[in-house]
Amino acid sequence: MSGQFDFDAPLERRGTDSEKWGRWAGRDVLPLWVADMDFAAPPPVIAALRARVEHGVFGYAQPDDDLTRVLVEALGRSCRWMIDPDWIVWLPGLVCGLTVACRAVGVPGDGVVVMPPVYGPFLRVPSLVERLVKPAPLAGDNVVGWRLDPGAIEKAAAAARLLLWCHPHNPVGRAWRLDELAELAALAERHDLVVCSDEIHSQLLLEPGATHVPLACLSESMATRTITLVAPSKTFNLPGLGCAAAIIADADLRARFGRAMAGTVPHVNVLGLVAARAAWSEGGPWLAELLTYLRGNRDYLAGRLASLPGVTMAAVEATYLAWLDVRAWPVPDPHAHAVAHGLGLSDGRDFGAPGYLRLNFGCPRHALAEACDRLAIAATALA
Repeated sequence: MSGQFDFDAPLERRGTDSEKWGRWAGRDVLPLWVADMDFAAPPPVIAALRARVEHGVFGYAQPDDDLTRVLVEALGRSCRWMIDPDWIVWLPGLVCGLTVACRAVGVPGDGVVVMPPVYGPFLRVPSLVERLVKPAPLAGDNVVGWRLDPGAIEKAAAAARLLLWCHPHNPVGRAWRLDELAELAALAERHDLVVCSDEIHSQLLLEPGATHVPLACLSESMATRTITLVAPSKTFNLPGLGCAAAIIADADLRARFGRAMAGTVPHVNVLGLVAARAAWSEGGPWLAELLTYLRGNRDYLAGRLASLPGVTMAAVEATYLAWLDVRAWPVPDPHAHAVAHGLGLSDGRDFGAPGYLRLNFGCPRHALAEACDRLAIAATALA
């Protein structure tokens, strides 16, 4: 190991409150499914939380001007997006933001465009608020690469008011190019769609020197029709602390979003606010080393899987999530087959893609090596 932070250090999570490690408790199953990493949070975050706990009083909390300044500066540093502080609406989580966006745009019965395979809540949330899911599946596959299908989007958009966009993409790992963003923006403008852009993985670009371009930055028109969701949770491994924000430039859309929150969305918890401030203001050195480690994990995983029968892996440009195509496996339930061989991954059916598996490689290298061994056994047992 080189650097200030030891991402190889074992961290025992069994027997804790971990959803990830509790799913197959008592069984010899290595869990690399839900998107939290098996790394300790950045030391400045832990120190800030410890100091806040020592204060001893946990009353109602609210984001203050300093936290707002920290977020504004973080977006300026990470993606050169200079936002107005008034555009920020604080939220207790990203999925909450998706739900509020669906409630704020249109009326019951309106369509919401989604592009599977995609993060599961995109597919589930619209129906919870009486909207209709309008699928516009991505084109391509793990071999040729994943891309937008403009024809499918055109068809789905005809009966829709809102488009849910994943940027960078979970689970296929795309960091969308500027020309692809421009094509999506043109479609949204032509059909007068509001776009809710999930940019929660925007600081997890794995190509050195890559810069995230927020969808809202493409044009004045896109700025007025985009709800951008951001959070420190994936970048700094803080998902259990529940702090996120919607960035909404248009005052009318922001007001509609606020009304849709009323009476149902709780305030961000006090420790979530503390963690977000520390992560965005002091987490840079930790993140730089994390990205180097994740690149190594991605490349190690790709190398191990390259010759494995019946498995292909999408090129991972962003996130710490690998999208595996195992449709060639002659079994009715590839997820159950992997679990039976000691490997707990996410089921592609949850993303609208049966026959795929998602593997979280945000873990120490020794755990990833063990996962590859188990996946190889699962694959070769079918050969």
